[in-house]
Amino acid sequence: PLTVRNEPHGELAQLFGAVRAHVDAVDPDVLLVFDTDHFANFYYHKLPVFALGVAQSSSGPGPDDWPGLTSFEDVPVAEDLGRHVYLHALDHSFDVTLAEEFTIDHSITVPLEMLSPAMERPMLPFWVNGIAPPLPLARRVFGAGCMVRDAIATWPSQLRVAIVASGAISGDIGGPHARPGQPGGPPDEAWVRFAVDCMRGARIDDFLNAATRDRLRQAGNVAGECLNWIALLGAVGDRRPRHIEMQLQGGNAYAAWRWD
Repeated sequence: PLTVRNEPHGELAQLFGAVRAHVDAVDPDVLLVFDTDHFANFYYHKLPVFALGVAQSSSGPGPDDWPGLTSFEDVPVAEDLGRHVYLHALDHSFDVTLAEEFTIDHSITVPLEMLSPAMERPMLPFWVNGIAPPLPLARRVFGAGCMVRDAIATWPSQLRVAIVASGAISGDIGGPHARPGQPGGPPDEAWVRFAVDCMRGARIDDFLNAATRDRLRQAGNVAGECLNWIALLGAVGDRRPRHIEMQLQGGNAYAAWRWD
């Protein structure tokens, strides 16, 4: 958001703007976010594979997050939907951790601020461990996305839910690929191209087969965030995206799927 405020017509503004146009067209009631918690709520001594944030509201990011970010107070949370998804998960063999007190870090506030600047829409965070090895298997994460889709489908009243996958496809922060004098290393462009090609063509099996722990490790120490995209694919099924664009230098992609 700081970059976009300084460069309102720059690359990031255009990339987020293309996705926001789809969000505005659908006007969702809730934004469910598949996300990686960056040790804001969980750490090695209590690190769930899956966790769901269920409360009336939340705040963040905290002072130890990236500098220059807007900090939000009392961001509404879709508490009732969250409890519904949680019970559905338990009934379908997904042991999801329930977090009733939590903060939201940059990986939630940045996409939500860009897609819904007033932050008025209730959000629902669904965390996937994509940061601390051993990572969950890609097919298990895909199954979690399918489970979330089915949970939303069984909600007893009409509800428009936009599902957001937050995170890089490849990247390395402070890891072995870091360049001298730089905080991180370059993304694995071959992996980013492959992942985007799979999503563009709805080649889900190819993506799941390739997204092994070893391959994600090779793609950088934050490439586990790619699992959030895989959870999203479980939710959208075999649909092709209406829009998808790579940002190779950042190891990112920006995409939108729609049902209408």
